[in-house]
Amino acid sequence: MVLTDKLTETRELIADSLRSKAAACFTCSFQAEDMVVLSLVREQIPNVPVLFLETGYHFADVYRYRDEMTQRYALNLVNVMPEKTVAEQESQFGLLYQSAPDRCCKLRKVEPLFRALADYEVWFTGLRRVQSPTRANLQPADVFPLPSGKILRKISPLAAWTDQEVWSFAKEYDIPLLPLYEKGYTSIGCEPCTALPMDPENLRSGRWAGRKLECGIHIAKG
Repeated sequence: MVLTDKLTETRELIADSLRSKAAACFTCSFQAEDMVVLSLVREQIPNVPVLFLETGYHFADVYRYRDEMTQRYALNLVNVMPEKTVAEQESQFGLLYQSAPDRCCKLRKVEPLFRALADYEVWFTGLRRVQSPTRANLQPADVFPLPSGKILRKISPLAAWTDQEVWSFAKEYDIPLLPLYEKGYTSIGCEPCTALPMDPENLRSGRWAGRKLECGIHIAKG
């Protein structure tokens, strides 16, 4: 299937997801696929809430890029904050990203996001099947139970897109991408837990020093 056909299907999926007029949001780490999804969703909801997990540990490049894109596209940016600042967490628990990365992700990503998602019915993501073995069976449209029991419609419009298709779209639509890609990064999260990929066939193999592949925000806790 050529990108033109896939793009038509992607736009139709997004439109179908929004027909109910339910409150929708998009979680955005400002990586390449996120910028593509953001562009496509904003065709139909220009003011869609863009949820950014403000862990306090991001690369300086990510913060600069986030701010530049927010200004460039007049984004409705929502910085989702953990309950504790970085200083408060490190004072109480030390460097959890070294000693207990799952707990660090839970405190700074998972719990804050699940609280924020409670205000919405439709959740758009930039997930793709080729990103990781853990995402190989990703469905473009799915349901996601929050710990509260609330059920969201979880939409991953680019589930079947390849890397080349993502980059081709960004080029065609003049979307600037994170400068960290030029340094060899293929999946970008918090700076202490992000390195160059160890396995070129696994885009997320540079995350968490190979100790895990997911932070937990896409694992249902219901």
